[in-house]
Formats: sequence, structure tokens, C-alpha cells
Amino acid sequence: MALQILLNGAKGRMGQTIASVAPSMGAVIRAGVDAGDDPTAHLAGCEVIIDFSSHQATGKMLELAVARKIPIVIGTTGHGAEEKQRLLALAAQVPCVWAGNFSVGVNLLFALTRRAAQVLGADYDAELVEMHHRFKKDAPSGTAARLLEIILEERKLTAQALKHGRSGITGERQPTEVGVHALRGGDVVGDHTVIFAALGERLELTHKASDRGIFARGAIRAAQWVVHQPAGVYDMQDVLGLK
Repeated sequence: MALQILLNGAKGRMGQTIASVAPSMGAVIRAGVDAGDDPTAHLAGCEVIIDFSSHQATGKMLELAVARKIPIVIGTTGHGAEEKQRLLALAAQVPCVWAGNFSVGVNLLFALTRRAAQVLGADYDAELVEMHHRFKKDAPSGTAARLLEIILEERKLTAQALKHGRSGITGERQPTEVGVHALRGGDVVGDHTVIFAALGERLELTHKASDRGIFARGAIRAAQWVVHQPAGVYDMQDVLGLK
């Protein structure tokens, strides 16, 4: 039987793409809601919630999932650090996959970035460059934020090490800096490059997305997986068995 999905953010770019690929993956968008809609009126028969809306809407959707004990997949980005910690505590009460990117290739990039950060010492300067379409509202992207988290974790640094762009007389680059550069323009679906640069050599790990369908298929795959899991917060590394 096809998986019955409540899709929050149904009119957005990702929402429309998820709806278009769902039938080919054995899933049905039983109900699609957006800002201003009352999702409680559409929950009957839904087995899982997929949320690709706005960061202001995630909390309400999570509260609803917890109250009704419905698994949820969250792909919305743009949450502040304190807000996300509060929401993660709420999400842990139900089976939840929360990921900044649902692409299989990007999740392999996460794993490769972690390995590179483990092997390459502080003499390899870490920088991240990401580019998205002109309509994206948050920066850095959720994918970039996760890549930065990985680098900071492996180098035992805090968010204070992040340098968002550079301007003026900045002085020499410090070994503990992690540079972040967000580019916006055109219709770019999503490009991410992690750079480890030392004296004499440079390693670049790059993923480029050309079809939004890769994220939609990943989100549905996550939904199909999470309905069989116990309560807790998971990511695509769990879904894909990369941990």
C-alpha cells in the first residue's frame, strides 16, 4: 500500500517536486498544506509528515506530530541555533528525520568531508563556498551549515571560528578560521565546495545539483524509512546506512 503523506509547504518549489515524484516511488500526497492552512483538518489517514516550508512553521508542525504521534521528515532550513535546539528536543519525541539535504551524493560529501577533516591537520585551511538560486532566503544553506558543523566538530572548534566572507584589511588568515562564502544568482539548484588548502596543494570536494528531484526522492525515501523507526532524531546518514 502506498505511503500516505501530509506535505507541509506544498506550493513551494520542493513541495511541488515532491508531489511530482511521489507516485513513482510508491507514495501518495494525501494532503498538501501551506501557510495559513489548518493542517489538523488534513491529518486523517496520513502516516507521515514531510515539512519543506519555512522555519517559522516548523515548530507548529512538530507540536502537531508529537501530539498525534506521527513520524515527520524535516527539510526546512533557516532556524537559529537556539531555536533549532529547542525543536530538536521536541522532535526526539517521535520518529524524525531532520536533514539539511536529502541528496544521496551530498550525504556522501558529508562523509568524505568528515574523513578529510580527520586526516588533514590545521595546516590545511578549511573554506566552504556554496551557491544557490536568487530566490533562496537563508544563508548559508542548510547543507553548508551541516558541512561546517562537521569541520568544526573534527577540528574541535566552536562557531566563533566561522568567518562569513571577508572585506577590508582583514590581516593574515588564522589557522583556526573556517571561511564561509554564500553566492546567490540565477536558477542554481545547489552547488557546494569544501576546500582544504595547504602550502603546495589543495583538496576540493564538490557536489553540484542540477535537478531538484534528487532532494525530493531522498525525502520520500526518508519518509518510507522513518515510519519503521522508534522515536528519535535521525538524519540521511542513518537512512542511507552511512554511519
